[in-house]
Amino acid sequence: MGYQIYRTTKNELLICDSTGEFRNCQEASFDAIFQAGEAADYLATVFQKGTVVAAPALDKLHPPVGDQEIWAAGVTYFRSRTARMEEAESGGGDVFYDKVYEAPRPELFFKSTASRARGHGDAVCIRSDSTWDVPEPELTLAISSSGKVFGYSIGNDMSSRSIEGENPLYLPQAKVYKGACSIGPCLVVRELPTKETSIHLKITRNGDTVFQGETNAGQIKRGFDELAEYLFHSNEFPKGAYLMTGTGIVPDSDFTLANGDGVEISIDGAGTLRNFVETA
Repeated sequence: MGYQIYRTTKNELLICDSTGEFRNCQEASFDAIFQAGEAADYLATVFQKGTVVAAPALDKLHPPVGDQEIWAAGVTYFRSRTARMEEAESGGGDVFYDKVYEAPRPELFFKSTASRARGHGDAVCIRSDSTWDVPEPELTLAISSSGKVFGYSIGNDMSSRSIEGENPLYLPQAKVYKGACSIGPCLVVRELPTKETSIHLKITRNGDTVFQGETNAGQIKRGFDELAEYLFHSNEFPKGAYLMTGTGIVPDSDFTLANGDGVEISIDGAGTLRNFVETA
């Protein structure tokens, strides 16, 4: 049995089971899901107590986040390594990305608080002081307060390539700002993605597709449990955490996002996360 958990703009918590039935489960919370010993068992209990509802439109949603911190891993795909080295060449930082791809320890960085995360149908932002901006479609792990990977979602790690390229020490400014993180449309609790799980990105401008790409989870260099173990090492997350696992789809260096663009990220089993772009 698997579940998809949605958070509506009215803060209703809707759970859809593997048969496609939706229930309004107001007794449930994302914090409780992340703190449960077995998330699937907890969801089975609250689902039975929920009220059956018709399948909603789900065209705009809050992110499926309670009080979880959102973190991200970098340079976990060879394509990401290459792109990060390209953007860093002018600043002399390209060697750092080559080393971290091969190193035992992954690159992990803080991405967003829950209050800063954007949901499905909402705006993501590009910085007004950046000249080169891209979305980063990422399989995003849901990790319990005890450090167990129990589910996943879709994440968009919005990034300023121009700012990070100037100097690797500018990473927080390139990655952490208003509208830089979106997650959704739901939290998926079922068997974790396999290596064959597809990840798609499409960017539209004025109704036309200006970029699209595809990869799969098998291209991630590091295992899910490995990434979770490093995140929780010498750290604690009482309400659990989300961890974006890196991107394997990077537009060419002559592409940058523009105000009004549409970004669609699809991952098998999790649906499609749609956002539009604004300048912050």
